[in-house]
Amino acid sequence: MGENEYLPLFETRAARGRLLFKLYVLTIFVAICLILVYRVSFLPVEGAVEIWSWTGMFFAELWFSFYWYEKDLPGVDIFVCTADPEIEPPTMVINTVLSTMAYDYPPEKLSVYLSDDGGSDLTFYAMLEASRFSKHWLPFCNRFKIEPRSPEAYFRTALEPLDDPVNAEEWLFVKKLYTDMNYRIEATTKLGKVPEEIRKEHEGFREWNFISGRRDHRAILEILIDGRDPQAMDNEGQPLPTLVYLAREKRPQYPHNFKAGAMNALIRVSSRISNSPIILNVDCDMYSNNSHSVRDALCFFMDEEKGHEIGYIQYPQAFENITKNDIYCNSLNIEMEVDFPGIDANGGPLYIGTGCFHRREALCGRRYSNENKVDWKEVADRKVKESAGVLEEVCRILASCAYEENTEWGKEMGLKYGCPVEDVITGLSVQCKGWRSMYFIPERKGFMGLAPTTLLQTLVQHKRWSEGNFQILITRHSPFLLGHKRIPLRLQISYCIYMLWATSWFAVLYYLVVPPLCLLRGISLFPKLSSPWIQPFAYAIFANRAYGVVEFVWCGGTIQGWWNGQRIWVFKRTTSHLFGFLAAIRKLLGLSTNTFVITAKVAEEDVSGRYEKEKMEFGASSPMFNILATLALLNMFSFVGGIKMVIMDVESEALDLLALQIILCGLLVLINLPIYQGLFFRKDSGRMPSSVTYKSIIVSLLACSIALY
Repeated sequence: MGENEYLPLFETRAARGRLLFKLYVLTIFVAICLILVYRVSFLPVEGAVEIWSWTGMFFAELWFSFYWYEKDLPGVDIFVCTADPEIEPPTMVINTVLSTMAYDYPPEKLSVYLSDDGGSDLTFYAMLEASRFSKHWLPFCNRFKIEPRSPEAYFRTALEPLDDPVNAEEWLFVKKLYTDMNYRIEATTKLGKVPEEIRKEHEGFREWNFISGRRDHRAILEILIDGRDPQAMDNEGQPLPTLVYLAREKRPQYPHNFKAGAMNALIRVSSRISNSPIILNVDCDMYSNNSHSVRDALCFFMDEEKGHEIGYIQYPQAFENITKNDIYCNSLNIEMEVDFPGIDANGGPLYIGTGCFHRREALCGRRYSNENKVDWKEVADRKVKESAGVLEEVCRILASCAYEENTEWGKEMGLKYGCPVEDVITGLSVQCKGWRSMYFIPERKGFMGLAPTTLLQTLVQHKRWSEGNFQILITRHSPFLLGHKRIPLRLQISYCIYMLWATSWFAVLYYLVVPPLCLLRGISLFPKLSSPWIQPFAYAIFANRAYGVVEFVWCGGTIQGWWNGQRIWVFKRTTSHLFGFLAAIRKLLGLSTNTFVITAKVAEEDVSGRYEKEKMEFGASSPMFNILATLALLNMFSFVGGIKMVIMDVESEALDLLALQIILCGLLVLINLPIYQGLFFRKDSGRMPSSVTYKSIIVSLLACSIALY
């Protein structure tokens, strides 16, 4: 190879099976066009109910058809964010922290920052314990080349190396150290306060003497391990990564801007302590599952020809607690393995808030310039000279509430404020400033997290996502406005897959309400079975579902998992997206402000037991459950009424006329079987609350009575 010959650090390959996918797209497109032609050609001319029902079906199907398209290594700063020690237990948080400290990367070039928006001394205590344990854990990881490097995840599945007594002794020693540490942290967490004898071990605990409450305290910053200190060594004499705890200042009179505010405080603080050009951010439940992720990401950033163009590299989300059949469809396999690679080809993936490597200057608002090539050797030689004590005092100012006043933070710098999905809007802004984004799927998953374990958690999470994405679409941050002439049109359209989630509620709700009510009145909304127009409907339904099954199984799912996904698809669009749409409109009209609901990362023992058995969890009263139960009962009553109509009028054309509506109601009855079980048959604490049962029965019977009137 010639001396100046360029060797790329990464390459992009076309996906397999594109011809078959294009054939599927073409045939579905033809079927959809025929369905729309049928709707226009056979519009009823008599009967107000018939005309309006038919017209509504046309617009619902029109919406479905539209939505269907759709030694010179640099330093790396790692941000871990937590907000509540009860919902996000300290033991889980430090496992994520330890996994990132143990990357296969020069430790003196790693700096790990924890943002504790809960301002909890329990979390600080856990971090103090983790800093001590890391002196044993990091050399253990390096010697045994273990994966994953979260102690909890590793020891949960690893077997003692019985073939080597020396290794077995060390293995048991480190495991005992972890078990003892874990016990101490959990005991302190259960106690609810840090005992006085422990508080005397570190002067940092004195900060909590001045705390009025979680939302009213000064900035707390402690450098637990100063990687520049020659004494900061593990038990084998190797340097340790820098480890920093931060609880930014909070005051009632200042908006704290949720996770975006926490991330921006970390950006400023880290700029003074380590100032690494690359930033990795992970959620506190998303531990590192691949010790080579940092080196893999740097292959993109440090590529001589294309690396300087890249603003961020997004890794897929993956979850370790998904049940065999993915009862709540939380695995995101289709999105991560099919949708995101496609969006990557259209111009770059969305930033999804965790498992993402950022170029610091891109995240801080700098626009891309072709002259911005980085001298990585020069960057690697940067040194911060101030002592740890001086840095702590300076950084407390950077993490104060008043620091951002009259600045561009949250607007043009850092993560954007004012949106429930601060990650998506920030990634879009980075792309619109000329930076490329990349999507990388390693052979071994880069990060593993925890998915919601109840139906309500799942629906509330998707409500926030749909609200935030729709809010972006209807403001000046819309991809079509902000991205006009800045990002490719195909990427602008790709964003709409998610930004139009919230608007899908009407079409789906219409299909779940109007056809069953019309069925009770004997009004047909679909072609007769004997009509040739039944063919495009049948093909569109069959081909779409067949493709969905193949795609889901190809991505590692099961047939039952696909069916569960169909159920959650209906549930989300009739609840999460409806409430997300309404919340976004209220925010647009100035009638409400943004809220941020943290998804619980742990569940009670009985809830976990039912989740592992794949029994759907209800248990709590919610307007979302009222809607789901009412729709389930409405379709059940209509299905029974339709079957009765066919049986009573054997010689009439009822079956030929109403077959598709009866089938639709029947499928919805099957989809809603867990709802019926929760309403009438289950006796455990995860059943549907009685108040929901009574309300749904009354409303559904009332709707059926009005339809029959």
